Amino acid sequence: MHRGQRPVRIANCSGFFGDRLSAAREMVDPAVTADSPIDVLTGDWLAELTMLILHKQRSRNADLGYASTFLTQMEQVLGTCIDQGIKVVTNAGGLNPAGCAERVRQIADKLGIHVNVAHIEGDDLLPRIDGLRPHLAHLDTGAEFTGAPVSANAYLGGWGIAAALAGGADVVVAPRVTDAAVVLGPAAWWWDWATDDWNALAGAVVAGHVIECGAQATGGNHSWFAQIPDRTKAPGFPIAEIDRDGSCVITKHPDTGGLVDVGTVTSQLLYEIGPPQYLNPDVTSHFDTIELSQQGLDRVKIHGTRGTPGPATTKVCINLEGGFRNRMSFVLTGLDQREKADWAESALFARLGGKDRFDEVDVRFVEAPSDAEPQEAASGRLHVTVKSTDERLVGRAFSSAVVELALANYPGFFSSSAPGEAQAFGVYWPALVPNDEVTQVVVHADGSRTTIPTPQLTGDAAELGVHPAPTVPPAGPSTGEPLGRYFAARSGDKGGNANVGIFARDEAGYAWLHQHLTADAVRALIPEARELEVRRFELPNLHALNFVIVGYLGEGVASSTAFDPQAKGLGEYLRSRVWR
Repeated sequence: MHRGQRPVRIANCSGFFGDRLSAAREMVDPAVTADSPIDVLTGDWLAELTMLILHKQRSRNADLGYASTFLTQMEQVLGTCIDQGIKVVTNAGGLNPAGCAERVRQIADKLGIHVNVAHIEGDDLLPRIDGLRPHLAHLDTGAEFTGAPVSANAYLGGWGIAAALAGGADVVVAPRVTDAAVVLGPAAWWWDWATDDWNALAGAVVAGHVIECGAQATGGNHSWFAQIPDRTKAPGFPIAEIDRDGSCVITKHPDTGGLVDVGTVTSQLLYEIGPPQYLNPDVTSHFDTIELSQQGLDRVKIHGTRGTPGPATTKVCINLEGGFRNRMSFVLTGLDQREKADWAESALFARLGGKDRFDEVDVRFVEAPSDAEPQEAASGRLHVTVKSTDERLVGRAFSSAVVELALANYPGFFSSSAPGEAQAFGVYWPALVPNDEVTQVVVHADGSRTTIPTPQLTGDAAELGVHPAPTVPPAGPSTGEPLGRYFAARSGDKGGNANVGIFARDEAGYAWLHQHLTADAVRALIPEARELEVRRFELPNLHALNFVIVGYLGEGVASSTAFDPQAKGLGEYLRSRVWR
């Protein structure tokens, strides 16, 4: 351990609850770390949807409520981490960080090793939710909060993690912290940063954002995937080498699959963001100040990031029980697909007593070329989704009504989904509370508690500068060419909104994007966005634009009826669109 003497090497081994189980073992394998050592093993197990999953898990067993796959990984690598002096920092504690921490201790006992395990508390606002209601409003719509939540968790920052490591922890189990906090905390501890080292903290947040989703930084989900040398090998997971000033190098273990270049890093920088002012509890990182440079094979330097004080409010992830839903899909082959769809829809709801019986009905008709080959390509789809607080109404009563039409409706009738029961769904409600309503506490291995001071100095997240229009001649698609012949993209979900970042290889490509790809142009290219608000943000330093499509996913992934409920394919769809 050379803390404070060289860049800290922080590795990721999970991008979501369910990611590659072997990743932790791959990152700490002594055969690899002999030449490519790491200091901290981190990961991200908590998507917004995961909190609802963990609530359902804990409602069945009060001792649960954490990401169990993390424990499986600890059984595989905890001894190796202790032998090599590797710290472990995780947000897998979910709704029960104390329980998860205790399970880690049990694993250590089973392995016959001594491990100092600390955990973080303070994110759970559910016991105080009634008193907080006057402060709560929907982050996007401003609507007042009126529901009955099943979970309410503030996004904590990284200073609790730093304090736990300073207290001697080998393993830090966090609850709902920001995705970047599991990287910022170790970096702040390693370098002994002050709470107002804004630029350094901002750089660590950027590093955390890049590696938080695992292999997405090393070639996974990358538009220009043809550049990856050997796609038969699974991409290696990323490592951030963070220096004293907050600059970093993104890399991976040698001889692992995938690719780390300016394009893969840019893609991940654009993932699930909004304005260039990227808010975290500890700092506001200005993504329009980031500079990237290729430093060698699978090494990209991120530097120049500027930071300002964090916001005066803390984001809260609130989940509510939404009711029940069911979906059936009709296949419409060959000619007269619209007429067949209309007949099926009208006959179905006549049997069900009308659409008004349901809380929500979503009907989506997707036409296919009637003379395409083979038959599947000539078959359209009619997707019918129903929602209700009455489980029986949208259960077998609905799906069986579809089946009963099989011999009494349009020619060629069959469905692509078997009849089934209703499924419960939740509603994601993002909100903000004043910082002083959230108190972060570190519970050390000996049971002592350290309270982390609430940030007092806050900024307004104003832009740090203006971005003049590009002066080079633009180079991009001509009429009739798809955008993806020139540009890469990455997209994702932020509650009920979708974001899609699109970027060019050079300044001439960015000049075309800047001139032509307006918010109105995106609305014209994406039919589902034509009646929605589209916000455009410029990132000339990355040769990129970021678009936020407000309300594209309804009430969020847990309740969305969209074809692509997490907007994962939206960027590739935009790339496929032909410029007119």
